[in-house]
Amino acid sequence: MRSALFNAYYWILSIFYGLSAALSALLPGRRPIAFALRLYSQRMLWALRTFAGIRIDLKGQENLPKGAFIIAAKHHSWGDGFVMFANVENLSFVTGDHLEKFPLVGAILKKFGAIVVDSCGGPEARKALSESAAQVAADGRRILIYPEGHLAAPGERFRYRTGVYYMSKDFDLPVVPVATNLGCFWRQTDKQKTPGQATVEFLPPIMPGLGKEDFMARMEQVIETRTNELIAQARGEPVKPSVLVEWNGRTNVTPSVETATAS
Repeated sequence: MRSALFNAYYWILSIFYGLSAALSALLPGRRPIAFALRLYSQRMLWALRTFAGIRIDLKGQENLPKGAFIIAAKHHSWGDGFVMFANVENLSFVTGDHLEKFPLVGAILKKFGAIVVDSCGGPEARKALSESAAQVAADGRRILIYPEGHLAAPGERFRYRTGVYYMSKDFDLPVVPVATNLGCFWRQTDKQKTPGQATVEFLPPIMPGLGKEDFMARMEQVIETRTNELIAQARGEPVKPSVLVEWNGRTNVTPSVETATAS
């Protein structure tokens, strides 16, 4: 019953704020559409707590630098995007171009200043990512990117992609890794929700200057290690290493925030 109430509210709110965002895109400046997205995310977290019984414990906000930076987050669920936009000001994000096929979405993404890249990846996607991110970084905005590019079930991981490294290197920005166990309560795109307290944690930033291999190894290690610890806490079981999963089309790609850049 809890899940059904939340799911009904989810779609009603999504339609309402989707139309609101489309109207906001007609107004001058980015502020109206950014306000609509932030309010939408805050309302979703309220509904998640009130209807689904899932409370979010947000930790590590002291690790967020001043000014522009990159957030590289573990992606368990549609819900973790709401946490980011409800709690991090002046935030932009990286998304695949598959979203542009939906009515009105392309205009909303453009007005919001989202960084849209080719979902098929490759060198061209990396080039487009760098070019699009340049303006966002120049404006002093924060950039949210999911380095695995896919929604991962708790205990699983995908290959971490290098787009975040190149953004950090090109624009001399620190990267804040994010760990979570939200997937234990709201898994990927599942309709069923499990009441409880989920954790989303900002970890100490990785500063620019590392080589690609060292950066990628460190980012993956800190995100996966802390995520696995949080999963173990939620399940009341020993910590287990995550299992690498090859993308084969069986796991849903997020409809809102992803990166599709390839090494």
